[in-house]
Amino acid sequence: MEEALVRSDRPVFVAHVCSNGRIQSLESHLWNVSQLASELAEKFGLFTHGALIGLLHDLGKYSAAFQAYIQSATGLLNQDEDEEFVDAVGLKGKIDHSTSGAQWIWLELAPQGDLAQISGQILALCVASHHSGLIDCLVQSVNKPAEDLFTKRMNKSSEKTNLREVLGKADKELLETARGLLMQQETTKSFQDWIIKILGKTPNRDSQSPIFQQQIGLLVRSLFSCLIDADRIDTADFEHPGRARRRLRGNYEAWGVLIHRLETHLSAFTPRHPIDALRQNISRHCLEGAAREEGIFTLTVPTGGGKTLASLRFALHHALQHGMDRIVYVIPFTSIIDQNAQVVRQILEPEGVEVGSVVLEHHSNLTPEDQSWRSKILSENWDAPVIYTTSVQLLETLFGAGTRGARRMHQLANSVLVFDEIQSLPVNCVHLFNNAMNYLADFCGSTVVLCTATQPLLDQVDARKGAIRIPQDNELMPNVRQLFEELKRVEVVNRRKPGGWSQDEIAALAFENIDSSGSCLVIVNTKKAAEKIYQLCEEKGKVKVFHLSTNMCPAHRKSILGEVRARLDQVPPVPTLCISTQLIEAGVDVDFGSVIRFTAGLDSIAQAAGRCNRNGRAKQGLVHVLNPRAEDENLDMLPDIQIGRSKAERVLDDYEANPEKFGHNCIGLEAMAWYYTNYFFARANEMSYPISAEQIGHDDTLLNLLSDNTIAVGDYKRTTRQAPAIYLRQSFMTAAKAFKAIDAPTRGVIVPYGNDGKELINDLCGAYLPDKEFDLLRRAQQFSVNVFPNALEKLSKAGVVREIRESTGILYLTDSRYYSPKFGLSETPEGNMEVLYVATQ
Repeated sequence: MEEALVRSDRPVFVAHVCSNGRIQSLESHLWNVSQLASELAEKFGLFTHGALIGLLHDLGKYSAAFQAYIQSATGLLNQDEDEEFVDAVGLKGKIDHSTSGAQWIWLELAPQGDLAQISGQILALCVASHHSGLIDCLVQSVNKPAEDLFTKRMNKSSEKTNLREVLGKADKELLETARGLLMQQETTKSFQDWIIKILGKTPNRDSQSPIFQQQIGLLVRSLFSCLIDADRIDTADFEHPGRARRRLRGNYEAWGVLIHRLETHLSAFTPRHPIDALRQNISRHCLEGAAREEGIFTLTVPTGGGKTLASLRFALHHALQHGMDRIVYVIPFTSIIDQNAQVVRQILEPEGVEVGSVVLEHHSNLTPEDQSWRSKILSENWDAPVIYTTSVQLLETLFGAGTRGARRMHQLANSVLVFDEIQSLPVNCVHLFNNAMNYLADFCGSTVVLCTATQPLLDQVDARKGAIRIPQDNELMPNVRQLFEELKRVEVVNRRKPGGWSQDEIAALAFENIDSSGSCLVIVNTKKAAEKIYQLCEEKGKVKVFHLSTNMCPAHRKSILGEVRARLDQVPPVPTLCISTQLIEAGVDVDFGSVIRFTAGLDSIAQAAGRCNRNGRAKQGLVHVLNPRAEDENLDMLPDIQIGRSKAERVLDDYEANPEKFGHNCIGLEAMAWYYTNYFFARANEMSYPISAEQIGHDDTLLNLLSDNTIAVGDYKRTTRQAPAIYLRQSFMTAAKAFKAIDAPTRGVIVPYGNDGKELINDLCGAYLPDKEFDLLRRAQQFSVNVFPNALEKLSKAGVVREIRESTGILYLTDSRYYSPKFGLSETPEGNMEVLYVATQ
């Protein structure tokens, strides 16, 4: 809504101002956000609550201080003519406009009894946190006693929050509506119903259980997510009206139409390999399982069983059966997203259908964690019927800091969540993840499908802290053991030896296998080893050698995999050698005659075996498991691989001593169960996400911070001699800032791969219209590499990484010498310099 600053009846209070001078009034923004937030919150049974927090989230903007600030910052006040003019630069971030609405809710509800106080705290938390991310309720800081920050925030003086002033200036109809919502019985009863529901599913109905407390926290984050998304959508759509017209807002292609496209594709499929009949059976079982009630399922299928389309068939039919909103595929590695999303897009977005209208890929971390407002409006909010995203993005949505990830959380409700290669879940997230999946399945109408050839026994971990609840008979395959026997296509040979294999010996073994089987894939544990063995094999010049690693952008990897597949699919296959890191072993559809795998976790060995004789063209493929020399492999910075290797070595040794005990299959069901029993026992203390004193000032766990917060509560009781007088005691912000889905968070850097990558960088650097920039950033995910902090620091010091424009936080590589056609992004240059677009700052 565009409005003049003064109307005949009363002044217009400004919420936002466009670059072209258009003004959105505060009333317009608050009513819009209220409507949007209520619609989004309805799926949680919290329509009234969404409406209320939407009305009050920016109440503080009615203050004279904020109005002077925004009008000075946007040129509505003139420094020379208007006495209200202030130094907006100096005041940026210093005017509190989020506390007054929260305070009003708290002051109205807290005196009305325990249940009203709980409701007041949840609602006030959402409003107070809508710019920062959920704030800490209780916190224990370094060298300070535990403090009740929530109560401190609610007790902040009216002079600082401007509460009295804004209540006097706010639109009367708006305040009357908000007060009416506050007084409704439903406002408190809905939260009471939620508490009863969550408690009913908690082991022993224990309200002090970390499971119960974490899930109450997830409820808060769900409602918070509705407010954040509504606020960001309304602001972005006002500033860029073209964006509003392009939002789908849940108006997706009907499930029946998408099902027809998939079924048409499946019916046209002509079996080419003996294994294809088994894949069709697996797909049929998934179709039959789609009619079951919502809940948590496992889909245990050996590698090469066709899980991608089989699980999609389940998800589409299940979504139609139960009226679900979307399907979210969660995949551990971007390499699999590249492949799977492309396969699914070709089916669900045939010619004539707008690209991206059905399948949305969201994986690259192009914008920084501390977002500018501009990058916030460019963030994705998963508004599509079929989403492909990474484990990192999903875990950030559930537990990450700020508002970027939290904004998407409400989209997980009433959805089908398909976790491909679930065994790759970070071990420190096990309890947090299990409790979140139980929350979504039990209370939010969602269905969760755990797909893998190597189920990691998430239902058998410590139930007091959180084991996933998989109902009996919720495995989608009727006879998993028989399936494994029928799909056995390889022999795994344990070729570890004292002292390990030299790189020359590994290269020689690879060439021997090419002579005997036509092709060989070598999978190593480190990028350094991959580069060295690649160079060694390429120097010998016997066959065409390929290299793959995550230093390459998705478009680069797609190109190489396309060439590799084309060679392997010929009859007979063209002799091919590929050296890769583990990115290739989970879900990447390639079919090599033989595989060499450096020793790693048994799940990784099994996944590597899935790249060998995948289509059953040979009677049997060979997978060689070997150990490189100690000096050629350093896993000190890769504890997951290191511990997995140790436990796999035990299983391999036990297998050699008694193969019969393991059904004569060292990667079969018995061997895998024994591996996970050892692996999870060794890492049980890591599953609650330990945090060190170095990070937050004391040793703790994320599970504790996000649940009963016993350490902070105990310290608070000792220093004040009383318990905290608030129901929610979580350290939400401390936990979120400590959380990292991977140990070292990465930043996406757009790289100049090929002409398309170079043109994309030029377009981004010249894109001053955010509508255009939004589309370009979607494309940029195919040309970005996620870079660890130490490497990013080196590239920054070399002056070859820049922002596309100041304050966007979106990085690109300025010097193509640092991107190798063989190895991808490098910390050192090679070749001749090519000047790319240099953005003006």
